[in-house]
Amino acid sequence: MMAIIYNTSSTLNGFIADKDNSLQWLFDVPGSDGASEDFGNFLSKAGTIVMGSTTYEWLLKDLDFISDPHKWTDVYGDRPTWVFSSRNLETPEGKPVKVVNGDVADVLPAILEESPENTDIWIVGGGDLAGQFFDAGALDRIILTMAPVFLDEGQPAMPRRIESNRLRTVNVREVGQFTEITLETIKGA
Repeated sequence: MMAIIYNTSSTLNGFIADKDNSLQWLFDVPGSDGASEDFGNFLSKAGTIVMGSTTYEWLLKDLDFISDPHKWTDVYGDRPTWVFSSRNLETPEGKPVKVVNGDVADVLPAILEESPENTDIWIVGGGDLAGQFFDAGALDRIILTMAPVFLDEGQPAMPRRIESNRLRTVNVREVGQFTEITLETIKGA
């Protein structure tokens, strides 16, 4: 059964990016290559990708997807990708990337319609976009992979107050130096 999953890495104090929207702190963790390989298992089940504009722009810049669109395929394959933004953003030529402006609840039917059958929808980031999916009652699961890092400031994993009556821990495991926590959302609580 298809699920909408927010899968992200964070610091121990809950930041998914530093104050400059960089993820370098994550790539500096020894053993992060092993966690990347483990992530491939998750990605193989994701048929659609959704992300916010800050995440998308960081990827464009850091991985140079505009100059070399084939890199997009190397990382994300041919998965339909939806980018929520209030601005017009450049997309890698010939890749299935749509930039949309609107409420999650309004855009969600189109995302669901274009998602390959029996695959999950991966919310890459950011935290506010995942929160909007939660607010719309459309977020099924949160997978938070915590790195042994503390940052003094940055972008929060979930800039919402969500009480324990709305989340249930279903799995905790070690992945190299990382700790992965899987939570299911409880709808209508």
